[in-house]
Amino acid sequence: MAEDIDVAQAGARPVDGSTLDPALMRDEDGQIRHEFVEDITRAIKAADRPSLSEFVAELHEADLGDVIGALEPDDRVALVELTGTDFDFSALNEVDETVREEILEELEPETVAEGVRELESDDAVELLEGLDEEDKEEILEKLPPSERDALERSLLYPENSAGRRMQSEFIAVPPDWTVGQAIDYMRDTPDLPERFYEIYAVDGNQHWQGAVSLDTLLRARRPVPLADLIEEDRRRVSVLDDQEEVARMFGKYNLVAAPVVDTTNRLVGVITIDDVVDVIEEEADEDLKALGGVTSDEELSDSVWTIARARFNWLLVNLATAFLASSVLGLFEGQLEKMVALAVLAPIVASQGGNAATQTMTVAVRALATRELHSNNALRVVLREAMVGLVNGLAFAVITGVAAVAWFKIPGLGVVIGLAIVVNLIAGALGGILIPMVLERVRADPAVASGTFVTTITDVVGFFSFLGIATLWFGLK
Repeated sequence: MAEDIDVAQAGARPVDGSTLDPALMRDEDGQIRHEFVEDITRAIKAADRPSLSEFVAELHEADLGDVIGALEPDDRVALVELTGTDFDFSALNEVDETVREEILEELEPETVAEGVRELESDDAVELLEGLDEEDKEEILEKLPPSERDALERSLLYPENSAGRRMQSEFIAVPPDWTVGQAIDYMRDTPDLPERFYEIYAVDGNQHWQGAVSLDTLLRARRPVPLADLIEEDRRRVSVLDDQEEVARMFGKYNLVAAPVVDTTNRLVGVITIDDVVDVIEEEADEDLKALGGVTSDEELSDSVWTIARARFNWLLVNLATAFLASSVLGLFEGQLEKMVALAVLAPIVASQGGNAATQTMTVAVRALATRELHSNNALRVVLREAMVGLVNGLAFAVITGVAAVAWFKIPGLGVVIGLAIVVNLIAGALGGILIPMVLERVRADPAVASGTFVTTITDVVGFFSFLGIATLWFGLK
C-alpha cells in the first residue's frame, strides 16, 4: 500500500527507478502528466536510445501521438530519430497537421520513406498528402517502385474521395475456389492486411465478382465452393465517391468494410470502419468550425499570424454586415434621441432573434449535411420552424413586455417590444432554415456562410421592427 502511494505522489516515476512507464503516463483525467513529459524530455536530451525505444514500442499509436503533441518542437524530431525503426509513423497521423508537417520536413527523406514502408497504404497516403509536391516526390523516390506506384495512384484521386481513404491491401481470390482453398491461402500468405473482415472474389482481370464475410466463410465446410457463398449485390464504393457519402452509407447499412472499385469495376481497395470514424470526426470538426467562421484546417498548434490571417476575411465580412445593421439605427436617430428606452431595449430584440436563428440554423445545417432535409419535406420543416418561432415569440413577448414596463414605467413600451419580439423570432426561424437551404441549392457550403447572413437578417429585422413599431405606436417624429 505504501508503494502505491509513493508512485502516485512521484507522478510519472515508479519507485523501481524506471522513468518511462506507459502505465503511469496519464493522470486520473486521462491527460499526460507534466512530470512524465519532463522525463521523456530528459531522456531525449541524454540520447537514451534504449529507454526511448522500449517506451515507444509499448505505446499505441494514438498514445504516442499525444506524447509527441506534448513535447517541444525540437524534441519531437529528436524522439523520432533516436527511436529509429521502433517508432510507429502512424502516430504522426494522430497529431495536428501543422505538427506533422513540421516533423516530416525536419526528418531525412530516407527516414520518412522507411517509416512509410511499414504503414498500411491508407495511413501512408494520409501522412504524405499534406506535404508540398517537392517533399512528397523526394520521399516517394526513396521507396521501391511497386510501393511508390501504389501510393502515387492513391494520391492522384481527388481530395476527400474514397480513393484517398481506401487501403490498397485486401484479399482477392478466384470465385471458383473452395472454402478450404481460401482458408489455406490466408494461412500460408505472409503479407495479408493487418485486419480484414471479408474476402473478395475477382476474375482474372481483377473485376469485382462479389464478397464473402469471414463469419460466413468460417461456418462453411471446406469443400463448399465460394461461388455458393458470394454476395454479388454487396454494397461497394467508387474511387470517386465523396468520403462523406461513404460514411453516410456505412451508417445507414451498418457496414464494417466496403470494397472500392474503379470506373471499370476493377477492385482496387477497401474502406474499413476505422477510416469512416476518422471521416465522421473530420466532417463534424469541419462543420463546427465553419459555423464559427473558422477554416477547417486551423489547428491549435498554428502560429498567431497563421490563425489571425485565416480568420480575418470572415471578420471583415461581419464588420460590413454590422455596419448594415447599424445603418438601420441611423434611420431612427430622431426617435432614439426622444426616447432613450428605445436605444436600451433595441439590442434585446436583435439578440433574441439572433439566438433563435442560431438554434434553427444549427439544426438545418446538420439536416442538410445528413440529407435528412430535402425537397420532399422542406415545406413541412419550414412551416414547423416558423410555428416554433411564433410560439416562442409570443412567450417571450409577454416576458420582455412585462420587464420593459416594470423597468421604464411606460405601458405602451411593453406592447411595442412584445410585437417586435414576435416578428424577429419568426424572421430568425425562417432565416435560420431558408438561408442554409438557398446556399445548399447554389452549391455553397451552408455551414460557412449561413451565420453571417442570418445574424444580419435578425439584426436588421429586429432594429427595424422595434423602432418602426415604436414610431407608429408613440407617434414620434
